[in-house]
Amino acid sequence: MKRVFVRTYGCQTNERDSEALRALLQSRGYALTEDASGADVILLNTCSVREQAEAKALGKLGLLRAQKRRRGTVLGILGCMAQRLGSELLRQRPEIDFILGTEKLSQVADYLDRYFGNPGDKPSTPLVDVGREESLSGQNFPHELKPRQASAFVSIMQGCNLRCRYCIVPQTRGRERHRPMEAILDEIRQLLSHGIQEVTLLGQIVNRYGYGVLPVIDGQSPFVQLLEKLQSLDGLQRIRFLSSHPKDFGHDLIACFGRLSKLCPHVHLPLQSASDRILKAMGRLYTREQFQQLVSRLQEKVPDLALSTDLIVGFPGESEEDFGETLDFFEKISFDMAFIFRYSPRSGTAAALSPEQIPEETKAKRQQILLRALEKHSLRHKRQLVGTTQSVLVEGRAHRGEGRFWGRNPGFHKIIFDGHEELIGQFISVRIESASPAVLLGKIVG
Repeated sequence: MKRVFVRTYGCQTNERDSEALRALLQSRGYALTEDASGADVILLNTCSVREQAEAKALGKLGLLRAQKRRRGTVLGILGCMAQRLGSELLRQRPEIDFILGTEKLSQVADYLDRYFGNPGDKPSTPLVDVGREESLSGQNFPHELKPRQASAFVSIMQGCNLRCRYCIVPQTRGRERHRPMEAILDEIRQLLSHGIQEVTLLGQIVNRYGYGVLPVIDGQSPFVQLLEKLQSLDGLQRIRFLSSHPKDFGHDLIACFGRLSKLCPHVHLPLQSASDRILKAMGRLYTREQFQQLVSRLQEKVPDLALSTDLIVGFPGESEEDFGETLDFFEKISFDMAFIFRYSPRSGTAAALSPEQIPEETKAKRQQILLRALEKHSLRHKRQLVGTTQSVLVEGRAHRGEGRFWGRNPGFHKIIFDGHEELIGQFISVRIESASPAVLLGKIVG
């Protein structure tokens, strides 16, 4: 039995793709291993959103050259970097055996069967396939479920039709393709039958699910219709979704919060910048004021809403005044959580051609300013929970501390507590005793 090692870079969508890939490989008779040095096959599922993510994957490939020469390990490159660079990767790393784009992961087992099957079928040259698929209908999205696992990601769409001028996703993931709603519901019913109690819906812009393809019914978008159907599923306790776009966050979706009891009071809403001039240059299709109004409407529905965001510092042409507007707004909104990135030029995007690139030292300085503000806000929000009792879905063992476990409350805050193995996959009540910017510490009650 051939052993396969899978390394994933990037976002939750890549994590979900890798999970489906591992489950598919197991169903085809391959064994998974966590030991890359002993693997017969090494698959890198790559990311291209930032230059650093590509550099990590390319660096890993460099380290694998000796293993390939010594053991004949098969090296496969998958995902966004594979889609973006295609055959160009072979010129950089000729040791690669095959390259499959984001829409070809379901074919990995077929390629491996050729390598390890009939010797006459073994490819004589590296394989490159970055072709596009017109539809997600009929595609297989298997899950690799662990014992007592209670939370799962469910991909409901792929691709993006918007054209943010810094973003490479339309190139690497293609145009929007939407799964049939009944296929999504069938997948989730199967997950519930295996003990899953929480699902997170995934899409490049998840709230655009069904846009222009499925009908609006009684003023409700296809995405809201899907949420309504999930609300009615027995056994499902929590619903989350990632990641949304402010432009498409309609009144019908806002109304779901507080009305659908299973929808968690947490929204990840990428801001990127709070300068209207930079937002326009980015192609974000909303203003600072429109973002503020959206947040206000959400907070009216759910006063204890947990709000997280993405920010980019150092976008081409960003002046000190532009950054100051972002910092002021960031302080005003006081996000619970945020991912703060330095702008990274990606070839093929409009922003990469701008002559107004910002020096790296300026980007780093601005990033650190926002990170310090985030630490302050995160700590304040978490301290407000000290003394409260939170409903926690236990995810697993904590990385540090004997007998310590972790889970999340409805607001997606990470909570650590003393417990035991049998609690994994269960809802428990935890009284919060202390807080740091990153986590809450508590004690089981009841």
